[in-house]
Amino acid sequence: MAVCRDASNTTLKLADNELCDGLVSLRDCLRWAASEFQLARLFHGHGTASCWDEAVALTLGAVHLPWDVDPAVLDARLLAMERMRIVALVRERVTTRRPLPYLLGEAFFAGVAFAVDERVLIPRSPIAELIEDGFAAWFPEEPPARVLDLCTGSGCIGIATALYLPTCEVDLADVSPEALAVAKANISRYDVGERVRAVASDLFAELAGRRYDLIVCNPPYVDARDLALMPVEFRHEPTLALEAGMDGLDIVRRLLREARGHLADDGVLIVEVGNSDRHLEAAFPGVPFLWLEFERGGQGVFVLSAAELDAHAASFT
Repeated sequence: MAVCRDASNTTLKLADNELCDGLVSLRDCLRWAASEFQLARLFHGHGTASCWDEAVALTLGAVHLPWDVDPAVLDARLLAMERMRIVALVRERVTTRRPLPYLLGEAFFAGVAFAVDERVLIPRSPIAELIEDGFAAWFPEEPPARVLDLCTGSGCIGIATALYLPTCEVDLADVSPEALAVAKANISRYDVGERVRAVASDLFAELAGRRYDLIVCNPPYVDARDLALMPVEFRHEPTLALEAGMDGLDIVRRLLREARGHLADDGVLIVEVGNSDRHLEAAFPGVPFLWLEFERGGQGVFVLSAAELDAHAASFT
């Protein structure tokens, strides 16, 4: 897909060393990066919401500083190699459209840093808010003892759940061995291997006999039209984790048929379907999907209890 941008005023036509000579402080790099991102008309949807936010994330991430760093640091002089790294990252972000978390190798989810690369989607699910609240709306007295993060990708949902709920056991399941390799690296990163395991499974195929108090799933749910219209940035993410047929429900239909067999009798199923929420409502008009609202934005996350799955099992066959 071609990308339209105003290249007439870009400074990226200069060599890297020329750019570095004109950039001294973090503040210089931040202002310059924001200007180039504005000219390039980047798409923001992988952890930032504007050119300025993206520039902040890139410049601080490039020199391994946190988001809440003392603003006085912005006027600190940078080493030449630090400036070169920032320039190289800005150039790659603009010219390749690779999302910034892939360039930095890291994304934040529910306040936790996860290793990411092109083998997995970049974490951005609104389910993070539910994790931060310990899923208290459905487990007000005791947290869920056993949790399944289905279609886990990087493992962010399941691992963050394990970190917020230190008594629960979590299975991370995915059909992609490449994604599971990333998830296993994140398990090791947070030393939660005693409570979190990664399982190669096509939905529930390799989870026979296992039941969970909570199943959380962020499956592929992009319909054919949305997939065709996606900005270039999304083309760097694995198609397997996005594409789900004409109406985006290929995986969700299977999930609704099979989930009850792996839920405890008082268990809960939470699934994200994004923009395909309208297709789901049309496909199953009699099912009482509870659609959640989020303080930080996001849509298309529904909840069904085990009892509701039982009551509407005929609709899913």
